[in-house]
Amino acid sequence: METIKSMARQAKQRLKNNFWENCKTDLEQGEMQAKNLGLNESKVKSYIGSRVQREIKGEAPDAFYLKVKAMLDEFGEVSDAIGRLTDKERYASLSYEERQRYNLELSTKYLAALERYRKEKDMPV
Repeated sequence: METIKSMARQAKQRLKNNFWENCKTDLEQGEMQAKNLGLNESKVKSYIGSRVQREIKGEAPDAFYLKVKAMLDEFGEVSDAIGRLTDKERYASLSYEERQRYNLELSTKYLAALERYRKEKDMPV
């Protein structure tokens, strides 16, 4: 029951702070920039919508994504990205099978982060 009350409080706070008006303004500005740059306006709308959803859910910035973003900003796409992102201490303590699973999970997370990074770089907002 408390979560419903807190969600209602958060929604009321968003209304008081003109959250939705700011979102509408961001959306309109993004559409105009996309139109001026010749980008797909629906992709900009989708990106802004997902950003607003993350903000409403209160998701903290993903530490792994921030690490990937910093690496990509500094070095670009590198061939040893998985090695650079590997937690060396944890990796050393794993068995062979666990290392394989860890590599696959890390690779999947990296590809998702890379896709998100590319989308954010393409957006004019």
